[in-house]
Amino acid sequence: MRYNIPMKEKIIAIIGGGAGGMLCAHALAAGGASGVVLVERGARLGRKLSATGNGQGNVTNLRMDEGHYFSDDPAKVGRILREFSPADLLEYFGALGGLFESDEQGRVYPCSRQAAAVTDLLRFALDRAGVKCLSAHTVDAISAEKGRHVLRFAEGGTLTADLVVFATGGQAAKNFGTDGKGYALARSLGHTVTPLFPALVQLKTDTAHIRGLKGVRVNCLVRAFDGQKETRHARGDVIFTDYGVSGNAIFLLSSHLTDAASPRLTLDFLPDRTEKELTVFLQKKASFCPRESLLGCVLPGALGRAVLRRAAEENGGGFMPDEAARLVKNYALRVTGTLGFDGAQVTRGGVPLSETDEGLQSLRAKNVYFCGEILNVDGECGGYNLHWAFASAMRVARDILRRTGQFAPIKEKV
Repeated sequence: MRYNIPMKEKIIAIIGGGAGGMLCAHALAAGGASGVVLVERGARLGRKLSATGNGQGNVTNLRMDEGHYFSDDPAKVGRILREFSPADLLEYFGALGGLFESDEQGRVYPCSRQAAAVTDLLRFALDRAGVKCLSAHTVDAISAEKGRHVLRFAEGGTLTADLVVFATGGQAAKNFGTDGKGYALARSLGHTVTPLFPALVQLKTDTAHIRGLKGVRVNCLVRAFDGQKETRHARGDVIFTDYGVSGNAIFLLSSHLTDAASPRLTLDFLPDRTEKELTVFLQKKASFCPRESLLGCVLPGALGRAVLRRAAEENGGGFMPDEAARLVKNYALRVTGTLGFDGAQVTRGGVPLSETDEGLQSLRAKNVYFCGEILNVDGECGGYNLHWAFASAMRVARDILRRTGQFAPIKEKV
């Protein structure tokens, strides 16, 4: 079975109906391209987009620059971000009927706080633009034949395209259909793939000093170390689990730890107090307060008891208020692993940017483009990964339109 798509111009096949794939398809059609075909393995478009930001739709961040990303070419990432800024994205979505607002951390959400509403904006826009969508179609193989590319579907049938855009996502969150298949397809066209790691993921730690803390949430300052070298720090929520730690501060730091040789964390439960101030306070309190209540009204009850137990253990069964103060400010946990790709929000690693040109067209396979998570670019928690998906997709769409004579050349923003 072959899919014969009526067309006036080239067939542009976009593999992946997620955030980047949908925006790329719409931008192409809105820019005048015909024959745009969006191929999605799932039954519905935008399943992962509909879950972003804990279902609230954190689409971007106003504090945008390449410093929030990991990549083999940060300068190229910066150029792409400047070409399609958060303001540009909000203008684009505004024209589609969306209204957005930001919080104190620069995170941008739809005013409805419903991620599915953002998915609907794009789905309805695709319908209006006349984009052909093939859902429940899994691209199992791709090959070059007579200057075009033949996509073979696991369900049977083929689609022959003049241009192909990889918007397949990475290997994280397989429940949304992102199982890493895109990397195998890219390799089949001659690309390499860097080592892959789960990112924005819960961390496993030694559990000796967090027993009984499952479900306890605390806002603290977290420092990430590789051996003795501090690699990053973040302030935010930490949630204790039976395997280790979760929470937004952990997600922010996880990318700095997943490939570390000797990863560990330190938690500062009272970042607005110095250790000296806390030591003086606890020494005074110890003169009239029972030992087991020393950290009452200082830390959550279960956490305070865990700190006091550890202080006693590290002093041979004895007790010293200054040791308790030290642990409150420096609660060290050895990182033993992560929950893996099933628990991760994004993938660290992918097709190197160095194997693409400025328009994100492949340097190894003619008329093939890449956008989003399949590339070796991942961002911090807070809307950065979704913005990369949108910005890189727009870069691809504009480059295709320019090369096919349907769009004026892009002037870089500086």
